[in-house]
Amino acid sequence: MTTVNGIDARATHHCETTTLGVLLRHQGIDLSEPMLFGLGRGLSFVYWDSKHMPFPFLGGRVKPFELTRNLAETLGLELVVRETSSPRKAWADVVEVIDAGRPVGLQLDSYHLDYFGAKVHFGGHVVAMYGYDDRVAHLVDTEQQGGAVSTGLDSLARARAARGPMTARHRSFTLTARQDLPAPEERVVSALTGCADAFLDPPIANLGHRGIEKSGKLVRTWLRRSEDPRRDLPQAALLMEKAGTGGALFRNLYRDFLAECAELLDSDHLRTGHRLYAEAAALWTQVSALITRAGESGEEQYLVQAGATLLELSRIEREAMEALSRLGGEGA
Repeated sequence: MTTVNGIDARATHHCETTTLGVLLRHQGIDLSEPMLFGLGRGLSFVYWDSKHMPFPFLGGRVKPFELTRNLAETLGLELVVRETSSPRKAWADVVEVIDAGRPVGLQLDSYHLDYFGAKVHFGGHVVAMYGYDDRVAHLVDTEQQGGAVSTGLDSLARARAARGPMTARHRSFTLTARQDLPAPEERVVSALTGCADAFLDPPIANLGHRGIEKSGKLVRTWLRRSEDPRRDLPQAALLMEKAGTGGALFRNLYRDFLAECAELLDSDHLRTGHRLYAEAAALWTQVSALITRAGESGEEQYLVQAGATLLELSRIEREAMEALSRLGGEGA
């Protein structure tokens, strides 16, 4: 067996920040999960639907791997990404890093992993790998999936080779911190304003605060949109609240990031953003509960309430991001 020493398999919520935490702590850089999420400009919103999808999807983060690229940019980390169409080359890439004594990040389809509870295809899942033998690979995944886990090499190969939405070609990656790594407080303003600007000015109406508003209008049709509301609506709510989001469709993580920032910076704009995101997080949990009740009862009134709450959330989050976008200006 070959394993990397000094792995801290800390229980965290979101797959990408879990992996980033493992890679950075191995180099002595210990940032909280909310700080990793916030510095990576991870918060977003998307309402995703098409005639090819069985049911709409609500997403609360940037697309897979964008958070990793953003964090590397924000902190000046060296990000080395390897992709290949060859399974043999893909395995050699991973073994090379681990044999050199470093953990490596992998993007794959979680459906194929032996330990994964929910058998749903998700090609944007990210894990940290820190060891292997001739039968299994040793990984770190989210708290929900068990933290330090293992999967058979065949299952890992299938997960890495999968094709479909959000997949990558056997992607593996490493992060290397330079000696003069900037302190987080030196970079939080650029991360906050960058995230706010993207949220306030999305290129299409399905994204950002406009996407939340659109969801508020369309969620009312979900009982008619679904072939099996008792299955689809509670599943959608579960993804919003429990599926690696940290609760409230990632708003809990961003609320806690803003609280950490408020300890570093004295800013009325920041305090406003934190107060509004604390309010938003609670409302997102209410939306999830209402969608679940609608699916279980078949009563549209709960979706009407969810829609009204989403319209309120669009306003609250827009106001929060408007305040945070002013951080870079005079008198922040």
